[in-house]
Amino acid sequence: MAKKKRRYLTATMADGYVKTIGPTTDDFTHYWRIVAELSNGRTEVFWGHTRSLSEARRKRIATEEAARMRGWASFAFEIVELVETPA
Repeated sequence: MAKKKRRYLTATMADGYVKTIGPTTDDFTHYWRIVAELSNGRTEVFWGHTRSLSEARRKRIATEEAARMRGWASFAFEIVELVETPA
């Protein structure tokens, strides 16, 4: 069995934030990010990567539940496609 190639994956968010993951051999396709505004005015950021767009979209449902449980004043949930980039 051939070894999988190690590669870097990059996500570029709408606000210009760039996140690079790697080196990895995993088949990640999408990056998600939650920017939560807490009731005290502070901000928390949560992020992750998934192997499909549908898997990333399911995180949105969990985020809505987390917002209620944690009492977030508001949140932004974003998904972008990961792009392979040179090392």
